[in-house]
Amino acid sequence: MAHARHRSAGERANLYKQITNRVIAELEAGRVPWVQPWGSPRACIGMPYNAVSERRYSGINILTLWDAIVSRGFASHAFLTFRQALALGGHVRRGERGIGVIYTRRFIPKEERHRADVEGRELSSGIAFLKSFTVFSVEQCEDLPVHICEPPPPIPEGLISPQAEALIEATGADFRIGGPSAFYSPRQDYVQVPRPDDFHDPVNWHRTAFHELGHWAGGSSRLNRDQTGAFGSVAYGKEELVAELTGAFVCAALGITPTVRHADYLGSWLEIIREDNRAILRAASAASKAADYLLAFRPDAAVAANDDDPDPDPDCGMALERRIAA
Repeated sequence: MAHARHRSAGERANLYKQITNRVIAELEAGRVPWVQPWGSPRACIGMPYNAVSERRYSGINILTLWDAIVSRGFASHAFLTFRQALALGGHVRRGERGIGVIYTRRFIPKEERHRADVEGRELSSGIAFLKSFTVFSVEQCEDLPVHICEPPPPIPEGLISPQAEALIEATGADFRIGGPSAFYSPRQDYVQVPRPDDFHDPVNWHRTAFHELGHWAGGSSRLNRDQTGAFGSVAYGKEELVAELTGAFVCAALGITPTVRHADYLGSWLEIIREDNRAILRAASAASKAADYLLAFRPDAAVAANDDDPDPDPDCGMALERRIAA
């Protein structure tokens, strides 16, 4: 049993390392992986989701699948497992490589179950452990139903800003427009963002607005993240990374296409990620929760996948890159 736990810990550490190394390589190349899809000539703007359940992937899986969309030239954000493709009457083409995504499960030892039963109390939350499985783009499959294969159409021009405004209003946040700088005040619990026409490229107003609302979502009366870090500290850099990812996730969900963010925090992000190979996973998970919190204010809010929810078909693969045997 101890050997199995040791092996599981080793596999988990290796998975953290692979994901972290990929993000570091992108940042060192001057690319910000959570805005990379906007440079794709084929993909429309959107969030990756499971083609069968229509649930959005979350956390680090968003970055992993965005990377696959760009690097492999996919036009769709829809993915599914090998068995899901078969269940729909289709199949994954021979030779196609899958993309590894992860989720967490919780294991409750038999002894804990017995003690809880004897003592008449609720079970503990258990021990969290990481699992990986493999998904494929619908474009890597054949004979799927037509409605599964069709990529969502681009959001019509002119509808983006109204969506953003409606979402901001729906949050009920104290959101103030004006002034020379953008910030969130934890003490007074309000967001301030300059006027859109003060931006060189007004579309970036949306990214900045949702970045600051990402901080707001983490406020003590909401998601209660640690926002006590002083400017320039590691804690401050981690919170900025969470807010930056939150802004990217919300913009993607609304179909807003900001330009690549300037490298004002690249150095501090790289330092944080290099020192802790779980930092990017924690940041992406926190940002996904913040984005879901904000997007839930939409009347037509879609249900997002949770990292703690297993895929309907978790056993179809453990490798990060699986090649179907020819």
